[in-house]
Amino acid sequence: MAKSAEIRTSPRALTPLAGKVAIVTGAARGIGRAYALRLATLGADVAIVDIDLDGAAKFNEELTASSVAEEVAGLGRRGMGVQADLGDRRASEDMVKRVVGTFGRVDIVVNNAGGLITPVDRSQASIVPDEDIQLIIDANLMSTIHCCRAVVPGMRAQGGGIIVNIASTAATTTYNDGLIAHYAMTKAAVLSYTRHLAAELGKAGIRANCIAPGIIMTARVAAQAASRNIGTAADTSAIPLGRLGTPEDCAGALEFLVTDLSAYVTGQCISVCGGRVLTPS
Repeated sequence: MAKSAEIRTSPRALTPLAGKVAIVTGAARGIGRAYALRLATLGADVAIVDIDLDGAAKFNEELTASSVAEEVAGLGRRGMGVQADLGDRRASEDMVKRVVGTFGRVDIVVNNAGGLITPVDRSQASIVPDEDIQLIIDANLMSTIHCCRAVVPGMRAQGGGIIVNIASTAATTTYNDGLIAHYAMTKAAVLSYTRHLAAELGKAGIRANCIAPGIIMTARVAAQAASRNIGTAADTSAIPLGRLGTPEDCAGALEFLVTDLSAYVTGQCISVCGGRVLTPS
């Protein structure tokens, strides 16, 4: 009987992003950290950008090194940390200049910064205060716009790039009693903005897509579930797959969007929600 052929996997197949440079915003903890580590595992050098590079400690999230950038280095890639408020246009532009100055280029940007960072109990559409709306717009929408505008010229010049913006299932549905209206509004805007980027930039070899997480059990959600009534048993029971998501679930969707597996995919949104939202995004 003939021996079965030996199956060999090339180093390039194991590290499809070797030689690539990625920026991940909001990457000092939680889902952003999972994105950064997945990109490093795939071979990319990664810039960790956050308004607070020590953010993991606030929610007792355990790192395997002194920082996420050091975790990236532990995976054999180059890592750097940049602390910046990306709601500020100049700060976003300066951040991209620093990354290019250190790594030489930007091939991938993952706009994860932001979140539901204002009180939930005053987040219904008819009562949400102006200051909460402006903070959420700056954190979720303007940070994304600023970073995209800052990286696109370099991506055009080098003949391509990948943009992954982080929306939310809140962009296409409603939450309990109409809560988190302003957050949902900004995430819907991120989704629309991404589709327009895809239409504009496709001919330049730049792909732009979204990930829309549902409720993901990060250290922060675990710490705040009771006080914010998010990530509860009731939320879990409404999910067809029967569990809340993990940061690694989101990182799996990112892996698809930043590799050649999705070479013919742009302007799309992948919902990572366990089936909680079953409407077209």
